[in-house]
Amino acid sequence: MLKNKSYIGISFIILIFGIYAIPKIVERVKNGSTVQGERLDRVKPKSANEGKLIKIGAVPKFELINQDNIKVTNETYKNKVYVLEFFFSTCPTICPKMNESMLILENTFFGNPNFGIVSITINPEFDTPQVLKAHAKELGVKSSNWNFLTGDKDYIFNLANKGFNLYAGENKKVAGGFEHSGLFALIDKNGNIRCRSDDYGNPILYYDGLDNKGVRDIQQDINILLKEQ
Repeated sequence: MLKNKSYIGISFIILIFGIYAIPKIVERVKNGSTVQGERLDRVKPKSANEGKLIKIGAVPKFELINQDNIKVTNETYKNKVYVLEFFFSTCPTICPKMNESMLILENTFFGNPNFGIVSITINPEFDTPQVLKAHAKELGVKSSNWNFLTGDKDYIFNLANKGFNLYAGENKKVAGGFEHSGLFALIDKNGNIRCRSDDYGNPILYYDGLDNKGVRDIQQDINILLKEQ
């Protein structure tokens, strides 16, 4: 008798659940939302702008001298996609990795006349055009669109810190005597700094030249910009 009552109780619970839940399931099937739930509903939907690159603003104007003692400006790279960094030739810390990353980009897009690289020294008193030319040769640079630039130190520091907001500073207490960012700026054919969004939809601003993922990301985004008119 007790066993029969247990069955009746279970059947009653199933019946109540069916009356409550089945109409909701049917409604979700009609709406195509059967996989949604309280936790899944909190997942941020894909943005309509996902995959598009954000315009940060116009690249700061610059005018410097390259490894061949030729004047190079931002206008030199008009109608080209290019990557820009701040470095110095005797850097014993992060620059070798940055060089490696830039060489990957050079090799990937070698021969494309619409792509270039700009490397601006933050130690121009040592990095003369002759020194930069030897440095480029030592790295094995092949592209004529990769310029190593030098000029007045105050001008360059102002360009880095105020123009690009990419930190560069002199510090005699650190190895090499200078500190700087390991980030790369990506500039489109119209002279705009561009970047992708992070997982939360915020612009990353610059790409990590010390990280393999950062290099892969910038490679992908260079391809996107090269296809833009």
